[in-house]
Amino acid sequence: MLDGKKIRQKWKDYRFKTLGRWRSCPLTCPVERPHHRHIFWSWIGSFLAITATSYLAVKMHSPLLMAPFGATSVLIFGVPDSPLAQPRNVIGGNFLAALTSLIILHFFGSSPWTMGMAVSSAIGIMQITRTVHPPSGAVALVVMMTEPNWRFLLTPTFEGSLILVLCAVIFNNLASERTYPEHWL
Repeated sequence: MLDGKKIRQKWKDYRFKTLGRWRSCPLTCPVERPHHRHIFWSWIGSFLAITATSYLAVKMHSPLLMAPFGATSVLIFGVPDSPLAQPRNVIGGNFLAALTSLIILHFFGSSPWTMGMAVSSAIGIMQITRTVHPPSGAVALVVMMTEPNWRFLLTPTFEGSLILVLCAVIFNNLASERTYPEHWL
């Protein structure tokens, strides 16, 4: 049983953790910032990838684009060396989140508690399969909010993810200081 002193200490420790470990500093502070070339490559790469995906969607009359792909672009072009930006995570995370959510939608419908179940289940499955990709949490919500049919797994989820990854592979490797992907599987 915890006594009053231990409870106060646990509360103090908890409060300290919620404050964070460092302070943000002004622009003059020597905080690590990407080189201007990296920022340029991130900007042009994400511009071209989203534009190409949008163009293909219009030409093919197919919904290849969804909002979470904007966040995917931040990862695959802004921090292409991140484990969360690797092809396995992008394609696998988005696909598993969509599949999980479609199953929940099929059996339980769309409601506030199933939205929570879809996102949390997608997170758990991505952790188990080592395919964690943060934008995939938004994929789960897109499924629950739009109630698509099973074709959503193929288009936009799989095909759109694949197009973005291929754009990232082609474009990121044009820059001499970039390598993408770090690994495929």
